[in-house]
Amino acid sequence: MINYINWIVLPLEIFLARILDVSIGTIRIVFVSKGYKKLASTLGFFEVLIWIVVIGELMKGPDIKLIHYIFYALGFASGNYIGLLIENKILVGKVVVRIIISSKQKKFIDLLNEKNYDFTVADGDGKRGKVKIIFLIISKKKLKSLIKDIENFNKNIFYSIEDVKFSSERNDFPTTKTKRRFLGRYRKFK
Repeated sequence: MINYINWIVLPLEIFLARILDVSIGTIRIVFVSKGYKKLASTLGFFEVLIWIVVIGELMKGPDIKLIHYIFYALGFASGNYIGLLIENKILVGKVVVRIIISSKQKKFIDLLNEKNYDFTVADGDGKRGKVKIIFLIISKKKLKSLIKDIENFNKNIFYSIEDVKFSSERNDFPTTKTKRRFLGRYRKFK
């Protein structure tokens, strides 16, 4: 007769708990890299608490089976994947976007002005001649809109995106009020 606890219930509990604690850990790492110390510490507490409970349950069972280890590893892998999906949805922080266009494409710079983006333009020399290098630092929440604007203008425009850990706040740039979403309330935890 099958022992349902050891062969079904415990492996599923291990799997789900590992998904939860590794997902929290992934998000915690993102918050650490963005400088949210208190929020990252709080998440770290729950991450380790869940991990200790899972290990405790796993080790106190008299019959530790290979299936328990397999579900532990599957939960870890799944937790990383789910944590990254969550991180992509949270959209916390800023990014620097570098756009390189032909120096003849002044209309694109006009479009950025029309859309009220804050940017800096520098002249450069590329393999095919003179270029304009456009730098923008924007919140991740606005990134999808910017990419849409770029691709609607010309799908062949080269751009690159990198995370920004810190940027100074500029008082001479016009700002627009945005609705605070998930992390708006947690700025004080930084």
